[in-house]
Amino acid sequence: MDIATETITPIAIVLFAAGILVWGYVRARPYGKIGLLSWLQSVSVTAPWLVFFGLLAAGIYINLALELLVIVLSIIVYVALGRQLRQAAQDPQERAELQNLLQNKMAKGEFSDGDESSSTDAVTPEATSSPSDSPSSPGGETAREKDSSRPARKPELAKAALEFPAIPDEDLGKIQEIFAIDTFFCTETIPYQSGAIFKGNLRGEPEPSYDLLSSRLRERLGDRYRLFLVPDPEGKPVVVILPQDRDPQPLSQGQQLLALGLAVATVFTSLETAGIFLGFDLFSDFGRWPETLPLALGIWAVLLVHELGHRLMASRYGVRLSPPFFLPTWQIGSFGAITRFESLIPNRSVLFDVAIAGPLAGGLVSLAMVVVGLFWSNSGSLFQLPTEFFRGSVLVALLAKGFLAQNLNQALVTVHPLVILGWLGLVVNAINLMPAGQLDGGRAIQAIYGRKIAGRATIATLIVLAIATFANPLALYWAIIILVLQRELERPSLNEIREPNDTRAIISLVSLLMMLLILLPLTPSLALRLGIGG
Repeated sequence: MDIATETITPIAIVLFAAGILVWGYVRARPYGKIGLLSWLQSVSVTAPWLVFFGLLAAGIYINLALELLVIVLSIIVYVALGRQLRQAAQDPQERAELQNLLQNKMAKGEFSDGDESSSTDAVTPEATSSPSDSPSSPGGETAREKDSSRPARKPELAKAALEFPAIPDEDLGKIQEIFAIDTFFCTETIPYQSGAIFKGNLRGEPEPSYDLLSSRLRERLGDRYRLFLVPDPEGKPVVVILPQDRDPQPLSQGQQLLALGLAVATVFTSLETAGIFLGFDLFSDFGRWPETLPLALGIWAVLLVHELGHRLMASRYGVRLSPPFFLPTWQIGSFGAITRFESLIPNRSVLFDVAIAGPLAGGLVSLAMVVVGLFWSNSGSLFQLPTEFFRGSVLVALLAKGFLAQNLNQALVTVHPLVILGWLGLVVNAINLMPAGQLDGGRAIQAIYGRKIAGRATIATLIVLAIATFANPLALYWAIIILVLQRELERPSLNEIREPNDTRAIISLVSLLMMLLILLPLTPSLALRLGIGG
């Protein structure tokens, strides 16, 4: 039964991925060169895994170094295609063809209301996605009304718009003065919540144009309003102006108390986790808590390094973060923490840097713990682990094979405590790198690939976690956490048009690869080939 499952699973993965690629090609072909380049990027990322699982299904095992080389080459191809894609996007002819195609699809009704709604929500700088947040409808019959040739406001949106005070006419006039032919040529004004959306044409590069528009706005109205440069559903830049009171708000006193309570709970669960590894239940014999302190301090160190990475990077950019909401668990002490942005994010590069800094710092410290712990492991070490422990992670198994060699053939393997602490840290940081919602990995995906891809990645992650629940109940825990607390994407940054550079894209792909290597277990046959277990 195990052999059949081991064979069917890779085949199912290959067929599923191949079907997705074919479906993606069919969807991309009508969009011409831009669509095909986007599809080829997907192929470049997926191809190494198709090859790996395809060969695995055929019973062929390739050298891991060769597989890593193929992955590195795929990343290089991905980056090269990305450059071509950006060049194609700047081509006036390609942009005109794409715009005509989108207009024809809209005229034929090929975009459903749901599609329009989701696209519109992606544009707005609000964190919510309620109907009242949609900027797709015009205002009333005032001077700030959009073009009369546009469709009339839907009744439900008109009712929702009444919940927000409109921009005073005097302020609106001053706002309209900031636009010029050298930055952004405004052609249409649409009331939106207590602000407005300005459609038009971006005449310069996104970053200098945004800086100039923002400085002009501050000169006229101080810090009373915020300017966002974001794409509309068709990908064209629009300017959104919102009052300062729509900024993210700091935690309430009740939320701060909750964060403190969760931190205290994490202290106790970390002590209990340490007790379990030492072979006793702390809450049944609490007098032995000093024995658990060294291991618990190691767990706290990994968690604090992760949070410190976020906060140091955020302070570098002047971004404020909320206190962390730690997620205590009996199994490994804590699953990390949920952290909110308490200020607006300047651009997508800043979002990526702040998001990736935590797992990068925590992951490197955890990896160092594992390597040093394996190096120091000997017959006199404190812990004895069953060899099945090393089958739980591809990365840990490969590292253990390099340091412990023949010892992995035994039923029990003696290891240094740092191995356990490092492994727990790797798991915590890898979980936070999952590409979903407001997890660190979800924020990184949103920063690099945009909101639409991030939304799809969140759905895909939830589906994978639901399937993984049959093998590991902890997957259900995380699926619930994401679904209830973390499924929403981050609100758009102030300058959403400016794209992160290729270096950040490579770091994003490498971090996803590391997440998979940490969380994916070895198959029984591969474990035997590596000599892990009898």
